[in-house]
Amino acid sequence: MSEIIYKEESYEIIGKCFEVHNNLGPGFLEIVYKDALEYEFQKAGIPYSREEKYEVNYKDIILPHLFYADFVVFDKIILEVKGVSGIVDEHIAQTINYLKVSGNKLGLLVNFGELKLTYKRLVL
Repeated sequence: MSEIIYKEESYEIIGKCFEVHNNLGPGFLEIVYKDALEYEFQKAGIPYSREEKYEVNYKDIILPHLFYADFVVFDKIILEVKGVSGIVDEHIAQTINYLKVSGNKLGLLVNFGELKLTYKRLVL
């Protein structure tokens, strides 16, 4: 059986997501959950950057529009935050694209919009 990539770090991140969801519940806009997560990361001393921008290289040119990942945590994990009724394929594809352009190996797609917090681990 293969080892889970960034097990401890992702456990810590998902724990903070549960903390936010347990306190706020579903129904807020994504920005509210991002603000609460930023507070939790700061309080816990978890290194992160918010709205990290990435260029898209297409056939050896850089496209004019950038990708903005919600968070990069521990300088190696993409955290994509949603506040929707359910995770769909487009959300998964978006997170995978963030992984491709960033060069990171693990993406956490977390949805605060349901009664219970849901998340997916995406490994590239």
